Amino acid sequence: MSGALDGVRVVDLTHALAGPFSTMLLADQGADVLKVEPLHGDSTRKMGPYAPDDELRLFGGYFHSVNRNKRSIALDLKHPRAPEVLGRILADADVLVENYREGVMDRFGLPYEVLHERHPRLVYACIRGFGDRHTGNQALPTSPYADWPAFDVVAQAMGGLMGVTGPDPQHPMNAGAPIGDLVPGLFMALGIVSAVHHASKTGQGQLVDVAMYDGVLAICERIVYLNSYVGQIAEPQGASNPQLCPFDAFPAKDGWVSIAAPGERHWMLLCDLMGEHDLANDPRYASNVDRVARAAEVRTLISAWTLRHTKAEIEHILGGIVPCGPVHTSAEIFADPHVARREMLAQVEHPGMKRPATIVNTPIKMTETPGGVRTRAPLLGEHTEQVLANVGYSPAEVAALREARAIL
Repeated sequence: MSGALDGVRVVDLTHALAGPFSTMLLADQGADVLKVEPLHGDSTRKMGPYAPDDELRLFGGYFHSVNRNKRSIALDLKHPRAPEVLGRILADADVLVENYREGVMDRFGLPYEVLHERHPRLVYACIRGFGDRHTGNQALPTSPYADWPAFDVVAQAMGGLMGVTGPDPQHPMNAGAPIGDLVPGLFMALGIVSAVHHASKTGQGQLVDVAMYDGVLAICERIVYLNSYVGQIAEPQGASNPQLCPFDAFPAKDGWVSIAAPGERHWMLLCDLMGEHDLANDPRYASNVDRVARAAEVRTLISAWTLRHTKAEIEHILGGIVPCGPVHTSAEIFADPHVARREMLAQVEHPGMKRPATIVNTPIKMTETPGGVRTRAPLLGEHTEQVLANVGYSPAEVAALREARAIL
């Protein structure tokens, strides 16, 4: 069956992670995503990891994971012929996505204003570290960081996530996943779908702009209202929550488990299942507010119980009654029956490997238009001839472009 975005054509000029992750989300739902790469390819093709038996090493796990379901054309955007080639491709496209620093597309002769005039229906989407000059409060000066390069860790730091992550205020940490890239990619995918919907009704395209800084700040919304309402500057709290207790990770014999029982009902159930019946009636811990005030004591009490059990034993005792879950390693995720039932790990062929590769699948499940991993990531320029033929280039013209080093 076709995905929900079947028929939506996306020209993907992105590289690294934030942009490719965003367009991957669209491809998973059926959009035709054409990845336009430089002649040397997206730099992440060479970043691995590679399977031990992969002698070809055409791309590694990083590239494969976020570029599945796409086609690839290798085009040198600096070449004088590039605007003509890309212009033909865009004539039938719904979306263009890029994540260059501001001004790069201008140097290619492809600024937003020009493309919007030539292709009024086109949704032009960009992910940058600190946004694009066309959006935001135009009455104020441009962001002082507008020309700064940005990476995941920078976005996490400036957007507030690192300031509330870690064991204590003296040890701020970035998240284990590259949230500074992935979250802006998620917001960008939603923005693109929204803009395409608008264009389908009005025929009017627009600029969709997501800054990495802004994306991280948006998911750190708690730090804003705490400051606004009570003047509190949020700090790292480890795995706990400053407003809920218990709501934390606790040590087990063989790892860690998360337990969340801030409501009175779940607190009573937790105490009973731990065998701490007197604790359930102790007025010092009667309400969530009381427990938050004595959070260190509560963690000590629960930890004394969890340390006597394995993760599996705790899951068996509490599971389905008190919200809990083991802190999984990747090996445990591979073995978890939930993951199998939800089809969250997809096996897909990988050139050069004797066995299929496993990459994460889409978490979006639909009954009528299911999405997910359908095809492997493309080889560099694998679809160049096919794409150019579809937009009217003859074999001789394709050969001439290749001879001129405009394409691979």
